[in-house]
Amino acid sequence: MRIVSLLPAATEIVAALGAGSWLVGVSHECDYPPGVVRALPRVTHSAIDSSRPSGEIDRAVRAAGASATTIDAGLLAELRPDVVVGQNLCDVCAVGGDALTRAIADWPERPRVVTLHAHTLDEVFRDMLSVGAVLGLRGEAEELVVGLGYRLRRIHSRHQPAGHQPPATVVLEWIDPPYVAGHWVPELVAIAGGRDIGNTPGARSVTRSWSELVALDPERVIVALCGFDVARAQRETGAVTDALARRLFARGVEFLDGNAYTSRPGPRLVDAAEQLALMFG
Repeated sequence: MRIVSLLPAATEIVAALGAGSWLVGVSHECDYPPGVVRALPRVTHSAIDSSRPSGEIDRAVRAAGASATTIDAGLLAELRPDVVVGQNLCDVCAVGGDALTRAIADWPERPRVVTLHAHTLDEVFRDMLSVGAVLGLRGEAEELVVGLGYRLRRIHSRHQPAGHQPPATVVLEWIDPPYVAGHWVPELVAIAGGRDIGNTPGARSVTRSWSELVALDPERVIVALCGFDVARAQRETGAVTDALARRLFARGVEFLDGNAYTSRPGPRLVDAAEQLALMFG
């Protein structure tokens, strides 16, 4: 079977199911597992220079709209995939379902398309099962989901001691402008022993002003920037000059690799919960 993945989470799911060798093409952002993706063709491209400061990236994304990420339709056709795994969660970082439909519209034999659209942990697990079913790996997918669920329950049980008061927590997934993480992140915070006061489970990530964030009076501020590792997140945070932002950060900031963990609805969300639990102690 020949698989093309259009987003990092899908690539990680396919690899976790033991089908990494079936991948024949991936997105421009796919970087894990490195041994699986390193030499594979990149079928998507971004018009955004990710090396620019977060404020410039945000403005460029707004200007580009859905065209920020594009698909190489010619290369996709050359790869002749049997299955394409795409998404309709966010058009900023990955090719959306409409773009994929246009890319394969004239193919005489269209590949099977699996569309990921999770907003909660349960939906992430359902997406994994859907991918497994299409790949003929239903049993492997069920085993993967059971194992990940077991790890989450273990994390939760270990970090909910009697009399424990979960720390009020805000998780930022972008700095300029400030975005509070949503989707599955509030669930991860709760599992890890915290209480997310910036957003609710399943809700989309949302912008909040620095004054709103200060007014929330969080005990913990965690910076897990979408698409950025810890070093980049630290640089972006250190460059903020807004007085209210500095007041918020003065309470203490902890950093999590948002690119590897919290931004990808795949198996490593459980690793994110483990790291958050260590932060909460």
